[in-house]
Amino acid sequence: MNNQPDSFHPRATPSYPIKTQQFLQQLGIQHPILLAPMAGTSTPELAAAVSNAGGLGSLGLANASAEAARLAIQQTRALTSKPFNCNFFCHQPPQRDPATEQAWINYMAPFFQALGGEAPGTLKPVNSSLIDNQPVIDMLLQEKPAVVSFHFGIPALDVIKQLQHAGIVLLASATSLAEARIIEAAGIDGIVAQGVEAGGHRGIFNRDIDPAIGTYDLVRLLVTHTHLPIIAAGGLMDGDDIQQVLALGACAAQLGTAFVICKESAADPVYRQRLQDPAYQTTYITASISGRPARGLMSAWHSQVDQPERPALSSYSYIYDLAKQLHALASKQGNYDFAAYWAGSNVARIRNLNATELMHTLIDELHQAKTKQSANS
Repeated sequence: MNNQPDSFHPRATPSYPIKTQQFLQQLGIQHPILLAPMAGTSTPELAAAVSNAGGLGSLGLANASAEAARLAIQQTRALTSKPFNCNFFCHQPPQRDPATEQAWINYMAPFFQALGGEAPGTLKPVNSSLIDNQPVIDMLLQEKPAVVSFHFGIPALDVIKQLQHAGIVLLASATSLAEARIIEAAGIDGIVAQGVEAGGHRGIFNRDIDPAIGTYDLVRLLVTHTHLPIIAAGGLMDGDDIQQVLALGACAAQLGTAFVICKESAADPVYRQRLQDPAYQTTYITASISGRPARGLMSAWHSQVDQPERPALSSYSYIYDLAKQLHALASKQGNYDFAAYWAGSNVARIRNLNATELMHTLIDELHQAKTKQSANS
């Protein structure tokens, strides 16, 4: 529970390594703490609270139209004058396979029938890709958010140059050295090293190739073999975790699950309850929900859908449409076992604080961890 008074502030501001200070200056923030851009959960209020506390707030805009994304940016700007990040997916436009799609619909039909419904006849994509979304690119060039980040890949080089020419700092997720080298060669400004512990969608460029490298090992790998600033992501929950990745050479840490139950997030009451319930805090990775691997709380997707006879998955994010329809049908009956409750592997360490209190706590813990490490060295 929240035991911190409203006036709580960290005891002291930590001093950071030179390369971290340089990266913070590039981003225009005070502390090496980035909010993960969680589509469907992040809000302008959450992003602004993190930014106002000295970190980098984020908006997950993968499922937003150009105008919806513009509105979210403007709403966030009304709440903070500090920099924040806007995140977009960059998966290759899918090649539809009607036979594979129909096989998946047929496989999932009994789940709909058990709930008194019928499986959809056709599917539509849920999330768009920045790769083929000129309206969103035009909006970004007009709004010029301080930071834009990419997941599942990167946009074309001319788009990267246009965004940077507009003064936007660019980040991109990598789950392997091969992906990091693509990001570096494209001239992007920083790499989010997404370890396999991270909640939500794996940032793999190819949905069928996942190296499944842990956060600490991935940070070591990318720090050694690339020259860009590295932001560690995956399973990080407190200031001690942040200090550990900084000690490995990361310039910052990105946390998502830690912020999901903050009052400023858009998480629904059941999501919040299950994140804090030991009965649900085991996490697994499945591609059955959206068509791409993603880590979330234990659910029927893991225990019932992911069976040996499961057919091949149709294109992302078409089957995500089916998953959302199944969840909508089930939730009307008080059944939330088909929800996509994304969470990282260390969710059991989640704390019930609002975003400002959590940021202050993380900064204080980071200072303590750094002081302790210095005393022991």
